[in-house]
Amino acid sequence: MNSNSRIVMFSLYKKIGFLFCVLFLSVVAKAQQPYVLSSGWMLSDSAKIQQTGSDISSLHFHTDNWYKATVPGTVLTSLVNDKVYPEPLYGENNRPDKISDSLCRTSYWYRTVFITPENYTGKQIWLNFDGINYAAQVWVNGHQVGEIKGAFARGIFDVTKFVKPGKKAVLAVLVSPQPHPGVPEEQTIKNGVGSNGGISAIDGPTFLCSMGWDWIPAIRDRNTGIWQKVFLSASGAVQIQNPYITTDVSIPDLKTADVHIETTLSNTSNATQTGILKGTFGNVSFEKKITVEGDANKLIVFNSADFSQLHLINPKLWWPNGFGAQNLYHLTLSFTINGKTSDVYQTDFGVRKITYSVPDADNLTVSVNGVKVMCKGGDWGMDEAMKRIPKARLETQIRMHALANYTMIRNWVGQSTSEDFYDLCDKYGIMLWDEFFQPNPGDGPNPTDTALYLANVKEKILRFRNHPSIAIWCGRNEGYPPKNIDSALRKMMKILDPARLYQPSSTAGRGVNSGGPYHWQPPANYYNFGEAFKTEIGSVSVPTLQSVHDMMPQKDWEVINDDWAEHDFANGAQDGLGYRKMLGKRYGKVINLADFVRKAQLANYEAFRALYEGRNAKLFAPCTGVLTWMSNPAQPSFVWQIYSHDLEPNASLFAAKEACEPVHIQLNEKTHEVQVINNLPNAIKGNAYLQVYNLDSKQIYTQQFAVNALPSAAITLDSVNWLKPLPDVFFVKLELKDNDGKLLSDNFYWQANKTHPNDLTSLNQLPFATLNLTVKRTDENGKCLLKVTVHNNSKSIALMAHLQLHGQKSDKRILPVFYSGNYISLIPNESRTVTIEADLKDLHGEKPLIKVDGWNVGVKPFENATVAVELNKESQVSSWAKTGLPIDYGVAEK
Repeated sequence: MNSNSRIVMFSLYKKIGFLFCVLFLSVVAKAQQPYVLSSGWMLSDSAKIQQTGSDISSLHFHTDNWYKATVPGTVLTSLVNDKVYPEPLYGENNRPDKISDSLCRTSYWYRTVFITPENYTGKQIWLNFDGINYAAQVWVNGHQVGEIKGAFARGIFDVTKFVKPGKKAVLAVLVSPQPHPGVPEEQTIKNGVGSNGGISAIDGPTFLCSMGWDWIPAIRDRNTGIWQKVFLSASGAVQIQNPYITTDVSIPDLKTADVHIETTLSNTSNATQTGILKGTFGNVSFEKKITVEGDANKLIVFNSADFSQLHLINPKLWWPNGFGAQNLYHLTLSFTINGKTSDVYQTDFGVRKITYSVPDADNLTVSVNGVKVMCKGGDWGMDEAMKRIPKARLETQIRMHALANYTMIRNWVGQSTSEDFYDLCDKYGIMLWDEFFQPNPGDGPNPTDTALYLANVKEKILRFRNHPSIAIWCGRNEGYPPKNIDSALRKMMKILDPARLYQPSSTAGRGVNSGGPYHWQPPANYYNFGEAFKTEIGSVSVPTLQSVHDMMPQKDWEVINDDWAEHDFANGAQDGLGYRKMLGKRYGKVINLADFVRKAQLANYEAFRALYEGRNAKLFAPCTGVLTWMSNPAQPSFVWQIYSHDLEPNASLFAAKEACEPVHIQLNEKTHEVQVINNLPNAIKGNAYLQVYNLDSKQIYTQQFAVNALPSAAITLDSVNWLKPLPDVFFVKLELKDNDGKLLSDNFYWQANKTHPNDLTSLNQLPFATLNLTVKRTDENGKCLLKVTVHNNSKSIALMAHLQLHGQKSDKRILPVFYSGNYISLIPNESRTVTIEADLKDLHGEKPLIKVDGWNVGVKPFENATVAVELNKESQVSSWAKTGLPIDYGVAEK
């Protein structure tokens, strides 16, 4: 055999060996899959149970008169599912006369019976809790196996002595609420939204916002319960614990990357163990022989200096949304002793390099793989008020953030900490500003149990630090942690995650500022700022009429009352009651709820577009980030959201999508200059076009600009030669095209003459515009895909045309739905193509019906065998009585 043949054979054997290793590890990993305990759970108030944990966790115990429990889920979720209480977030069902606040002042027993998997024979058997709130005592087959404390701590217990593979076992868990649940204030029109939080913050690692905030009423059980999954797992004598993966990418060529992997091997036996630690990801494999002393832990490190295969050539990189693909590698680690697998650990990771500063600037500036990234996004007060967060719901929420062209979510006070949350941010390229568990010092006291607090922080870092989406760890919301906690966190970061930035406060340091404002403002106001990185600024954001109808009974539709206050529309930072007055002055007197929602969508669009465009105007000079308070609603709400709790987007999402696109053309609504915003690392050359229309929809002015947009910068084009005088109300259409004539960005504004910049009431004179829709339907991979071409063949501008998907027979909205665009404005004879995606299962066999409404919009009805189109009659102002939508203060209106 010649040398070339030997090389070929060696290469072949190497590939076969690698494939065998991957196959072996995949088979082993499958055999080691955890056994999730999600069924058969029962629940009871502990005050009704006289027996001990030993008795309750025995097979002879009977759960007569217990409730069926939902696990994962909170106590209140179980009781709602069991019809003990009505849906708390509908109407005023959450008032204490309907759901007692005593739920947060008692402990609860959870119990289930399971069969230990037979293939666990001969192994160490572990009982795992991913999260309980707030404390738990755990019993298995008559034996107490341990305790858990803090909402963000895992519970991992060795139950090998107490269960037998193939046999029934009983698990009983006594869950106790936080010690200081507080006395909440009720949100009313008379009293406003009340104070934020309070004494509950003293307990540290818990869902402190569930005492009540200005965006969520008090949740009556304070989210007590087993809120994350419970599962069994098995291992041999040696376990793989808390792997840590970091990567370093060559900048600027991006052609190589070095992967660093370390993990702890924990020997649970009293005998010395020797084995092989193997790892694979992509086409890379590596291994090392390891000896671990009895009852000891050993840190193992793999790096490119010792293992050349960890020096990657042309790595697949992870990028934030809009900058590239979100590539992930799947790492499998296994430890074998004498050829038998002791443990397997699997995790995904991304290859990316993140930095936090640029030359000649002290401001926090996030760069990924050498490219500056404007942190545009939103704050999550909480993923859902009652922690009802199945993965499908979370995926919809995070996908909508990606649709909005966001690059960041702020996990406010760490209230949305779950594995699915991080996995999905990785998938969609949404970076995380991730906080620990302290609110603004004015919203509650410091935690008294420092050790407990830090233990939960440590758990969070160890569990989630491999996620590429996590960009920043933050010590506290709107304030610095107490010195003892801050010092401990700094030391912890140096040990557990030295590669990431630790930002002590969300409102100070490195050009960071919070503090709102949180009420609706005229667009020009959003251009006035001094800070570089804004972590909180927001606006009222009214949902669709159908969402309002579905969140409260009909008796409350046409009067702003305490039901509205319960859903955050009251006096407070949002200035809810002043909002109706603003709508009347800006767009004309409010006629009824349908008119209120119609006008609110214009206000939504204006505010959310300007919120981001105002910061775009100073891209990286100095602006490096802006996060809306809030993008995700924890409950059905009138404020601070880009979609409603039922997951229907409103105009705010599509305004954000417009303003946050990577390449963007905009009208500076303060200076009235035209700007091109280039977030990407490559220059853009082409032309920009400005067109001005009057209320008669006649084009009255045009101007063309040459564009040479530098990378990662905002470029102001030549001066606009505005007409003098301009009409009282007029429209501006902008387009950006490259040198080949390809449309890169467009934008559409309704403006008032600068002599009365906040008076747009003349929009009510805009003539009616009837649209034609043509629809092509394709069903594939369980999805109904609709390609909709919207054409305005009228002589009038069609303002804010809104498409909404229903089932034709039931007339119910299909939710969730993903629209590539919505709230569309079209000049005469203009067309726009929109794609609509829904799950076929959500259609329940019905024909999809696209309903259309808007400011001055009608539609030509259309139907064929697969789809139908019609006017959304429910959304028409004329479909409802003229009520004026009064405010009920509970006393004579002021």
